[in-house]
Amino acid sequence: MTIAARIFTIALSVREFLAPTYRPERYYMRGPGPACARARGSCR
Repeated sequence: MTIAARIFTIALSVREFLAPTYRPERYYMRGPGPACARARGSCR
């Protein structure tokens, strides 16, 4: 890993720590989940 790549990685880490990006798809499930499929066979 080059010095420039390390500096870039550190800068990105610091930026994410100070001002995290909010991505709702990381936290919220869309649509019926696997428990629904197991319970009913098909949720649609």
